[in-house]
Amino acid sequence: MKGIILAGGLGTRLMPLTSVTNKHLLPVYDQPMCLHVIRYFYDANINDIMLVTGKECCGDFTELLGSGKRFGVNLCFCVQEEANGIAGALRLGRDFAQGDSVVVALGDNLLENGIKPLIDQYYEHNKGAMIFAKEVPDPHRFGVVTLDEQNRAIKIIEKPKNPETNLAVIGVYIYDYQVFDIIDTLKPSTRGELEITDVNCQYMEMRQLRCGKIEGWWQDTGTIDSLYQATLLMYQLREKQKVSK
Repeated sequence: MKGIILAGGLGTRLMPLTSVTNKHLLPVYDQPMCLHVIRYFYDANINDIMLVTGKECCGDFTELLGSGKRFGVNLCFCVQEEANGIAGALRLGRDFAQGDSVVVALGDNLLENGIKPLIDQYYEHNKGAMIFAKEVPDPHRFGVVTLDEQNRAIKIIEKPKNPETNLAVIGVYIYDYQVFDIIDTLKPSTRGELEITDVNCQYMEMRQLRCGKIEGWWQDTGTIDSLYQATLLMYQLREKQKVSK
């Protein structure tokens, strides 16, 4: 299994913090945001990682991360020439995956327990695709998933006005290698992007999309308020870890 971190985008909701840098390089408590995500992969024993970012800040990532050796991983970089959606960025990883399954993590999604528990859930079946959801009080802000009795996804709606459930889809996905063939069939949405929801819906139509529920906190750090909240949560987590040692 290979790891792919998607760290592109303009971070407009974080301006002016992102006026001169990529949002995934901003600090979240004691480390740049992207280093927390790299640690998630390391802790899950996924050492081959590709980071996808825009050409504007690629040099900053290589300066910070290098080959990944300092962090115990093998890291390579891929430049996304233009922002064309999560699925468009993921498509760049076809050659990197080399036929393996891939864990795809959005670089601005932070998790209390990392991604190892999520990968363990996938290995119970090791087929098709798996998304992950967290119960939230404000599901209308996110993509919302409805499940059947076997925890297979049967409906995903982006930012619904009247959500059927309170299960928000987080920014971690696991796919088998057929995901790249699926992406090749997609057409751009009205936003001009290749949507990851369209990928998930194709797996859903094949009855190969399962959904795991995560424990612990999850934070999407795409806004000033959520970045601040993530810093507080990471501080509390570090203090808890000190006590447990």
